[in-house]
Parts: sequence; structure tokens; C-alpha cells
Amino acid sequence: MRLLAVRDTPLSVDEVFAAVGDDAAGGTTLFVGTVRDHDGRADAAVTGLGYSAHPTAEAELRRVAEKVAADFPVRALAAVHRVGKLRVGDIAVVVAVSCPHRDESFAASRRLIDDLKSEVPIWKHQTFSDGAEEWVGAGPQRP
Repeated sequence: MRLLAVRDTPLSVDEVFAAVGDDAAGGTTLFVGTVRDHDGRADAAVTGLGYSAHPTAEAELRRVAEKVAADFPVRALAAVHRVGKLRVGDIAVVVAVSCPHRDESFAASRRLIDDLKSEVPIWKHQTFSDGAEEWVGAGPQRP
């Protein structure tokens, strides 16, 4: 693990990509998650979004990353998630994994983002153009 963080400042794709550079890696996979203008509702657009994290979020992110590194031949791994208020188009999460081969890199990256989203206690609060709002995220409780 070369870079793991939960931040309230804009994320840098270049920083995450640079963190996983490794001469023994033949495959590097980078995933960038951005805020979109909709979320499964055809009748209302997303007008606001904020992420909140439990104080244990970084420790849980490390646990998830360590599991991925144990299950795949990872040469380098990085993951950062943003918290606070974001706008449509902003980067919310960046993960990257380098492995000896591309198939391993794709699989490890997919597991990393999927487990991050399902297990790390980070919650998304969305508001919609029709006035509705919802919380989405991992963990048993939201803030």
C-alpha cells in the first residue's frame, strides 16, 4: 500500500497513478469515480451531493486494501476517497493497482473499488431536483 487516504480536498489522478508505478508491473489499472447528474431516478436529477466518513474509514480502507494485496499479486496499490460537498463532475474516488499482468491488475482493481464501496464506512447524501434526498453507503449506520 503506497497511498491510502480519505480527504476533504480535491483528488489528483496523477498522484494516485504515480503512487503505483513499479518496474515489475506489466499492468496498472486506474479507476476514477466521478459525481454524476443522476442516480437511478429517471424523474429527478442530482442537485447536491456530500460524502461523510466514520472516524474508522481510513483504518477500514487499509483493511480492505490489505485483503486485496493478500489475494492478488499486487506490486503497488493506492486508494483515495473524497469527503465533503462535491459537484457534478468532481472526482469522488480514485483507486489504482499495479500487478505483473493486466488480468490480475483488472481483477484486483475491481475488487478494491467494490470492497471499498461496500465495506468502508463512507456515506453519500444526495439531494434531487424534486426535493427528495437519500443516504447511500457502507456500514450499519450513517452520520
